[in-house]
Amino acid sequence: MDAFLCSHNGNPILNSPFFNSKTELTHLTSRTPAGCYSIRSLSIFSSMRLRSSKSVFGSNETLLNSTQIKKHDRVECNAANVSDHLVQANVIEEEATQSSEISPSFKVSAGQGFPLGVSETERGINFALFSQHASVVTLCLSISERKTLGEVDAEVVELPLDPSVNKTGDVWHICVEDLPRHSVLYGYRLDGPREWQQGHRFDSSIVLIDPYAKQVEGRRYFGDAGNKMSKFLGTYDFTSLPFDWGDNYLQPSIPEKDLVIYEMNVRAFTADESSGLDPDIRGSYLGVIEKIPHLLGLGINAVELLPVFEFDELELQRHPNPRDHMINTWGYSTINFFAPMSRYASAGVGPVAAQREFKQMVKALHASGIEVILDVVYNHTNEADDVIPYTTSFRGIDNKVYYMLDVNGQYLNFSGCGNTLNCNHPVVMELILDSLRHWVIEYHVDGFRFDLASVLCRGTDGSPLNAPPLIKAIAKDDILSKCKIIAEPWDCGGLYLVGSFPNWDRWAEWNGKYRDDVRRFIKVHSI
Repeated sequence: MDAFLCSHNGNPILNSPFFNSKTELTHLTSRTPAGCYSIRSLSIFSSMRLRSSKSVFGSNETLLNSTQIKKHDRVECNAANVSDHLVQANVIEEEATQSSEISPSFKVSAGQGFPLGVSETERGINFALFSQHASVVTLCLSISERKTLGEVDAEVVELPLDPSVNKTGDVWHICVEDLPRHSVLYGYRLDGPREWQQGHRFDSSIVLIDPYAKQVEGRRYFGDAGNKMSKFLGTYDFTSLPFDWGDNYLQPSIPEKDLVIYEMNVRAFTADESSGLDPDIRGSYLGVIEKIPHLLGLGINAVELLPVFEFDELELQRHPNPRDHMINTWGYSTINFFAPMSRYASAGVGPVAAQREFKQMVKALHASGIEVILDVVYNHTNEADDVIPYTTSFRGIDNKVYYMLDVNGQYLNFSGCGNTLNCNHPVVMELILDSLRHWVIEYHVDGFRFDLASVLCRGTDGSPLNAPPLIKAIAKDDILSKCKIIAEPWDCGGLYLVGSFPNWDRWAEWNGKYRDDVRRFIKVHSI
């Protein structure tokens, strides 16, 4: 529970959309039938940080240990030593009044290792996470009922995974029955080797985002300085009806040679009041829809959206630095590769609505003959480096797999942003392919522009490859076969591949020199 109370660097996150300082914390587990977890109501008590206790593996009848705090009563701490097959816990017991119990029971089973992420099965909600080097994995669930923005009643439970039961190969998995089909926040706490020189960065105090989360919950309003330390967690919704694309829906399918592409930042496009839009949809996916007549008037037939994967626009304000007053509006600092940026939806509506409104935007653009190309950033993530780390997901799940490292376990920086995604590692390559397929299948996008695509041409040790497996896999993938795939063919390590980017007759290139010449020509002749 510690990481639910604190951000990655120990600062309180009780001002996040999930928690506030007015709520109390109670948490009690009791003996239940085999394979069940029983919890009492939990909300967040601002003045205490509690270490979650560790369960002892050895059977599939793991009992979740617990902590209990009751409001307005004196508490004391007792250490309870139980047998090897039960738990060791620090229990904070209330000496005064009894509390009413809300006790849903969650029966758990081993679950399955595929698909990665969260999925719904006949038995319940399945969670699957890759980590090759972790020795301890705990699933953290927060079951929230939002009353008003910034105030929730929540029950939190941590489920330790038994590697003898809940692990297949390098994938950890568990199925939780009777879990709500929506509005559950979830993340993972992992522990493992601590040798930085070997490339490991495990920290069990941090609750991490599932790399395969399709929705990410965080602050609800873009640039909300009052919630700048908000924790980002995965969530899901298996109750929403499928989006209605319409019986006569068709994608434009414009030949590459005929494309006129307009590069656009979704927020900046309509954020200013001069856009004339209602304040609730300025800077949003719906705001783009309102400006389609303007786009058609420009004569364009495709928009290239600057990054729309979930990112933290206030990441620069988490640590004192010369730019700590700035907001990241460009989005080249990905938190998750599957979830659309939730704060580009209508004001305050959250990740589920963001998915729907993104699809509404794509549908409307397609109906007007405009294709949608995404500017995607698979060369690095938001997690920076060891100087100013911002651990939210990959770094804490399996740093040695997800990032390129030197022989001393330090980050190779070909992105200019502190870290470099290990794109041609088989696990990372599959993550990128799954992400691309997801955006094509779920959101019907027409193509991708790959930021610093030369990074995708480097091997796991950073050396350039003549036939990069990822580049070939993207070119040959059936689901991606009709997509435009465009490379920005250079990186910050000097790998300049304009005119020589490996293409398999599929990849197009941005030509920076041509761009610069055109810019100079226009500038000179406009004087």
